[in-house]
Amino acid sequence: MAAVFRVTRNALLKRKNNIDTACGLSRSMASKTPVGFIGLGNMGSPMAKNLLKNGYPIIATDLFPESCKELQDIGAQVVDSPGEVAERADRIITMLPSTPNVLEVYTGPNGILKKVKKGTLLIDSSTIDPAVSKEMAVAAEKMGAVFMDAPVTGGVGAASLAKLSFMVGGVEEEYQAAQELLTCMGANVVYCGQVGTGQAAKICNNMLLAIGMIGTAETMNLGIRLGLDPKLLTKILNMSSGRCWSSDTLQSCPRCHGGGSFSQQLPGWLWDHSDGKGSWSGSEHCHQHEDTHPSGFPRPPDLPSYVLPWLR
Repeated sequence: MAAVFRVTRNALLKRKNNIDTACGLSRSMASKTPVGFIGLGNMGSPMAKNLLKNGYPIIATDLFPESCKELQDIGAQVVDSPGEVAERADRIITMLPSTPNVLEVYTGPNGILKKVKKGTLLIDSSTIDPAVSKEMAVAAEKMGAVFMDAPVTGGVGAASLAKLSFMVGGVEEEYQAAQELLTCMGANVVYCGQVGTGQAAKICNNMLLAIGMIGTAETMNLGIRLGLDPKLLTKILNMSSGRCWSSDTLQSCPRCHGGGSFSQQLPGWLWDHSDGKGSWSGSEHCHQHEDTHPSGFPRPPDLPSYVLPWLR
């Protein structure tokens, strides 16, 4: 009797495992339906690549067709307009430079909302005005779609390594569906609240980052004026309590470690790379690269502050 029970129990367990496996495969296949991606710039392109690496078919477009070629070469389907993306995908991510670009992509003549299907999930990872995110959410809801704002932080390096941080605002019931995609591109995905709160969190982060940038620039200025080698000062700062992202990653002093990403991302503010050698620019107080500190680092403007000339 015990032997019969064991055989019956094993058969039932085997059947259950087969059903669970089939259901799992079904769910996996369902989750790999095409994802639309609009905006293939420095951030968007590696983000879309990471979705491809995770098995999601990508339907993509960009204002500049040449931006699509690399993604197309590794398997993405490229179409001509955001509207075409909306016709073919019910999950769409946008990564765009500014508020006007977002408005055009969503509400323009060939925009997403002209062709969007009911039930489509729209995730905007651009950094824009929170009020515009709320407007887009209202417009999407009228079309039966769901809009969420999910701006990112981390920069191009984190985008390439799928280590971005996403700050998500939108209907909480849709957060899990968004999270499924965002975790393929980021190490941190945080739900912030209703639409617009993701953008609010990003703006607060950017404000603190800007303060750190200014503080780092002023610190380097002071150190150089007091005779410190900027590379040595940077080393000391980054082993001390003053260390911050602006000093160790987004270093504003191009000669400190071969040129920081700060100088590459913000030409014409504190540092200008346009001549290929480096010159302080932005006001009448600029000094060309010939006028250098003994360390080889150009002397700062003839002012006690880096920042004041640009605030005038």
